[in-house]
Amino acid sequence: MCGFTGFTGDLDNKEEIIEKMMNRIIHRGPDSSGIHCDENVTLGFRRLSIIGLENGSQPMYNEDGSIVIVFNGEIYNYAIIKEELLKNGHIFKSEADTEVLVHLYEEKGMDMLKDIRGMFAFVIYDKNKNTLYAVRDFFGIKPFYYTNINGNLVFGSEIKSFLEYPKFKKEVNEIALENYLSFQYSVLEETFFKGVFKLMPGHYLKYKDGKVDITRYFEPMFEPQPMKLQEAIKAVDHSLQESIKIHKVSDVEVGSFLSSGVDSSYVAATFKGDKTFTVGFDYENYNEINYAKDLSKEIGIENFNKTITTDEYWDAISKVQYHMDEPLADPSAIALYFVSNLASKQVKVALSGEGADEFFGGYNIYKEPFDISFITVLPKPIRKALAKMVKIIPFSFKGKNLFIRASKDVEERFIGNANMFSKEERESILKNPTGKYAPMDITKPLYDKVKHLDDVTKMQYIDLNLWLVGDILLKADKMSMANSLEVRVPFLDKEVFKVASKIQSDYRVNKQATKYVFRMASKEYLPEMVSTKKKLGFPVPIRVWLKEDKFYNRVKEAFCSDVAKKYFNIDKIVGYLDNHRQGKGDFSRKIWTIYMFLVWHKQFFEEA
Repeated sequence: MCGFTGFTGDLDNKEEIIEKMMNRIIHRGPDSSGIHCDENVTLGFRRLSIIGLENGSQPMYNEDGSIVIVFNGEIYNYAIIKEELLKNGHIFKSEADTEVLVHLYEEKGMDMLKDIRGMFAFVIYDKNKNTLYAVRDFFGIKPFYYTNINGNLVFGSEIKSFLEYPKFKKEVNEIALENYLSFQYSVLEETFFKGVFKLMPGHYLKYKDGKVDITRYFEPMFEPQPMKLQEAIKAVDHSLQESIKIHKVSDVEVGSFLSSGVDSSYVAATFKGDKTFTVGFDYENYNEINYAKDLSKEIGIENFNKTITTDEYWDAISKVQYHMDEPLADPSAIALYFVSNLASKQVKVALSGEGADEFFGGYNIYKEPFDISFITVLPKPIRKALAKMVKIIPFSFKGKNLFIRASKDVEERFIGNANMFSKEERESILKNPTGKYAPMDITKPLYDKVKHLDDVTKMQYIDLNLWLVGDILLKADKMSMANSLEVRVPFLDKEVFKVASKIQSDYRVNKQATKYVFRMASKEYLPEMVSTKKKLGFPVPIRVWLKEDKFYNRVKEAFCSDVAKKYFNIDKIVGYLDNHRQGKGDFSRKIWTIYMFLVWHKQFFEEA
């Protein structure tokens, strides 16, 4: 696991520039560094040594030096591919998976992407063709950013490396801010830095003669097929076991994150490692450490754990938002920073359970179509009328929101796992709303692709393409690499998805449970109370903290700052804060979304 950065063009002081850019991301690879520099391309690399410890340094070349690569990630089937390449006469100088990519490109060009299995972002420069290719993996596990500055392509694993590039202009993208307020993460291809873009999952970029062309090479699609339940359970378990096995391939020790959820518990119980890592908070009902200790003891693994104090959490927020590159309002990101830090003191690689919810239907919201089915059987005009009547009732009651949501089709009510501010709400709090875009403008192209599928599968597809990429995987990569730790996600594997995509909807989510077939598969390895446990996420007590004087005042100071006044209507956002404190509603997530943007802005535009 590593980090890279680079640029095209023949600039003065290229070596000095690339060194500064590399130093910005030294946390991604503290073990060693390398540079490639010629008249067309400059590449910088920071290495965290995992495979090929002695001879895996980058940049790496083919036999005659005409092809050069910088690579971040792991290719899990590299040994199989290498055997074929050796038969075809390719000469290897290392044991690293990186070199396999170089020779595979020689053999097949970009058709190579059909053969590889792993998590990756890499850049290949072909000197003979004077062409640069950049690739991001199937599901977006590893990041890749790029921008065009005076006709030169600037790129890297993290945006912050661009800050050292001459003539890079920092400018807040207010369209990104507006949409972040609804989704709680940066949802657009253009990032919070105007003119800086993400390469999206399953895409590669070709840069030649100053022109950028982007091609999609992989698109995950659910294609449910009828099968017997036991057949589905067996297929899921086999795919997961095989994926966990190959994700353990390493020349260093591998550990595992462990919360109280079935996903990480399944990994911990089956990966046959020695160490698990858990964090919790110094609040009742916000601490999973005792559970993790008990499970680790039962399966014979040592558990390392840490209780995060409230002050530690708040003190880490600024550092976390710096490492994130873009604002992320998911409170669990800070907890992930601490568990990564804990693990990094013992191992260089940790397995984690991301992806199971999106693949197998694990989020509680996916049960909503069942919960509202007694209303959605009614014609839509009647549902709308019922919702209108319910809205005018001046008091809250159980099920009120259910009637309102049931009046809408899934395409109207679901934009993903987080839905912070409506279009109307964000326009009321923003000083200069752009009107781009309504949340449904972003989700519609995705919904259009799955018109033929049921509502649960549609919701999964939205999360697979938006929430997973913009929230779950962003924080997994950035928080682990902030601590020089490689996190591997065995559920997010293209072979696992082949199985998951064929599981029929009622085996994924039904009235009994979310992630039903996954839970059935886990019963062989986990106690009943774990395999059937309700999805919790990672509980963080922000709603409690924001009522306490110390933290209320800290957030209010930010909300009343000159920067806040530039972007927001102060009376509106302070109103959310005061109403929350007075118990007039739980506005903690809305408050947090605004506050994280202001913390991020301070890191990159006031102190950087």
